[in-house]
Amino acid sequence: MRVVIFCHSLVSDWNHGNAHFLRGVCTDLIARGHDVQVYEPVDAWSVTNLLAEHGRAPLQGFARAYPTLRSTQYHAATLGLDAALADADLVLVHEWSEHALVQRIGEHRRANGHYKLLFHDTHHRAVTAPESMAAYDLRHYDGVLAFGSAIRDLYRARGWCERAWTWHEAADHRVFHPVPAAERAADLVWIGNWGDDERTAELHEFLLEPVKALHLKACIHGVRYPQHALAALADAGIEYANWLPNYEAPNVFARYGVTVHVPRRPYVQALPGIPTIRVFEALACGIPLVSAPWDDCEGLFEPGSDFLVARDGAQMREQLRAVLHEPQLARSLAEHGRKTILARHTCAHRVDELLDIYAELVPGETQPDRIDA
Repeated sequence: MRVVIFCHSLVSDWNHGNAHFLRGVCTDLIARGHDVQVYEPVDAWSVTNLLAEHGRAPLQGFARAYPTLRSTQYHAATLGLDAALADADLVLVHEWSEHALVQRIGEHRRANGHYKLLFHDTHHRAVTAPESMAAYDLRHYDGVLAFGSAIRDLYRARGWCERAWTWHEAADHRVFHPVPAAERAADLVWIGNWGDDERTAELHEFLLEPVKALHLKACIHGVRYPQHALAALADAGIEYANWLPNYEAPNVFARYGVTVHVPRRPYVQALPGIPTIRVFEALACGIPLVSAPWDDCEGLFEPGSDFLVARDGAQMREQLRAVLHEPQLARSLAEHGRKTILARHTCAHRVDELLDIYAELVPGETQPDRIDA
């Protein structure tokens, strides 16, 4: 099967967490023998910022970490869809694509029936920027892949599409796994971006203040930290280590005793059941995790066994202290969390789901091969 993907970027994960999942999906499809072609705009802001801050070395690191992955850069004005989509069987268009491109591809699908076309949504803009999402012309798309049932239901309820499926993100188990015999560097690590004030209060309550109160040795990786955030980290005694290539996360997780999950406010208040992909990746790496509250209404995990949940800052302090001082608890969480990922939440599982959706769209045709995770 020939799969074509249009996304913001495959090669850069600077402030672009969607690259994590897409890399894993592409890797798994290729491993199964499918032909995968990825297109990304030549002026992608993630790549532009990455190059400005770190030069070309991260792009070379990506090529070493993902030797089977390639992408083609395009100029929107000169992109030839007839050539790009020739012989395609399945086309995925990620929601960070420009509105005009989404419309052009839809119109191409209307005139060419040899492939199935799906829109892929992995963000909270359906709630926080509905006017932008409503402006996408999906009339000629075969459906939407939404990374949570709440997003899926919004597409249906608002008439943005006729068909939609839940397609959660997951961990690339080829990359995210425990790293044995790593020397412990410190107590706590958090990998995440400060963002647009979507969780500022929560980061203080569930991360900065507990670290400060417990006098933990901690480190944070991420981008878009304004000066007031950097000052708050310094006040809490937290080392700020800037951007981290996502494929380096397993080596980092292995050197710390615990990590935390602090969901962004839109997911807690309006889009339950959708964790960040970093939850999947951390659990896959076998690091104990303590989470701020979120509603796992879709039953992805077993809270209390896969990770601990802290209802407020005081309980976060208690949970972190327990994990760091009770080796048996830490070991149990790490083992159970990883077992859950391997059983249900790898990119291989999601590729199986994608192939099932494709088979649903082309009844009567032979389904592409599946490979057990």
